[in-house]
Amino acid sequence: MNTDEQLMLAFQTGSRESFAELFERYREPVYRFFRRRIDHAARAEELAQDCFLAVLRNSARYEPRSTFRSYLYGVAMHMVYAERRKAGREVSENEKLDQRVEAGGGQVAADAGIWVRGALEQLQVDEREILMLREYEQLSYEEIGVLMRLPVNTVRSRLFRARMAMKEQLVPAKDGD
Repeated sequence: MNTDEQLMLAFQTGSRESFAELFERYREPVYRFFRRRIDHAARAEELAQDCFLAVLRNSARYEPRSTFRSYLYGVAMHMVYAERRKAGREVSENEKLDQRVEAGGGQVAADAGIWVRGALEQLQVDEREILMLREYEQLSYEEIGVLMRLPVNTVRSRLFRARMAMKEQLVPAKDGD
């Protein structure tokens, strides 16, 4: 089994199969990345495809200084920022995350999802992004640091603060508070 970095380097030398394998590995995760941040499913799909096209077009410049996954999500992050600039405003978390309920989840899952989305919305933008990169995209502290151009210790402290703020939002208020 080849690493992502090996596959990308093989693609640079002409192996179309290598890029096809990378695409299969990351097609769904990249779509979910955009879907969590973009209101419309069709637009998220377009951005996911555009992300892979950008990687294709710039493949000659790829250097494995960090993981391919960091590189790919870096491209995706830039596209999200560009989409937000194009919209001319910061989109609220409720608009970014759709209100659908997974099949079989019922009302309890819908209520929990709405509750979590509401708590995410209360976080500062940077804290929310770090938390989403860690919890949804499963990126390492190092990968998040590369993407957000932050030292790893800053990522750790911001993630800690984001989790504490999230916990504060999710814990029901006690009577008398």
